[in-house]
Amino acid sequence: MQNNYHILNGDALLDQFPKSIKGEKIILRECLVEGDVQGDSFESFCQVRADYLQQAYGQVVDVDYHKEVVPEFEKILAIPQGSEVNLWFEDDLFCQVNFWFTLHLLAQTGKEIEAFLIRPEEHTEYGFGYYEPHELVGLLKTRVPITPLNQLSQLWLAYQANDLAHLKEIGSGLNKEYPFIANTVQAHLDRIPSKNNPGKPKMILSQIMNELDTEDFGEVFQEFNHRASIYGFGDLQVKRLFDELIDESS
Repeated sequence: MQNNYHILNGDALLDQFPKSIKGEKIILRECLVEGDVQGDSFESFCQVRADYLQQAYGQVVDVDYHKEVVPEFEKILAIPQGSEVNLWFEDDLFCQVNFWFTLHLLAQTGKEIEAFLIRPEEHTEYGFGYYEPHELVGLLKTRVPITPLNQLSQLWLAYQANDLAHLKEIGSGLNKEYPFIANTVQAHLDRIPSKNNPGKPKMILSQIMNELDTEDFGEVFQEFNHRASIYGFGDLQVKRLFDELIDESS
């Protein structure tokens, strides 16, 4: 009997995941869209990430990286030959960077598997959260095979190396089969600061604060999600950018 796995991007999806969908569930508890992602080995990468998240969010998020995050990576690496693997990821940059990393882990094993991608039918700020559990069952039927896995896994290596030209080249090459990837690659390029440009997310935040004439984070965060859903940032990521803007203006 074929082994069946579901890789879910975050515990929120796990909480609403229907019990009628059979298979082992693996949870990506990361936000690789931000912070240092270097490391010349799996172990050093995990330590770099643990250190970054502790420094950035240790006061507000109580997560033992080596007990709650790394074991899920190890489950991916241990998926047996010939398994069916369903990857549940949305189209925003936050989800996509985690998706690229997951593909990299799967490709690293060198095992032959059947991999499938499940996405919301359209990109919105609500993602999978818009769906009732029974609707997720129906969404599973829309899954598409992930091919070629090795080529898609190169997205992570380009992202990790900050090789923007190569990342854009890969995204363009995949545009016919996966047009949403080129969109998220462009979103990543747009967020990188330059001499006279703080990056698109900060520009949007600044516009919102000026237009609404407010420094109320809750109000600003809600509007940011509406205008910049392509980034998929959670409140922690947006709050960090928000605080930087406040500090810069004071």
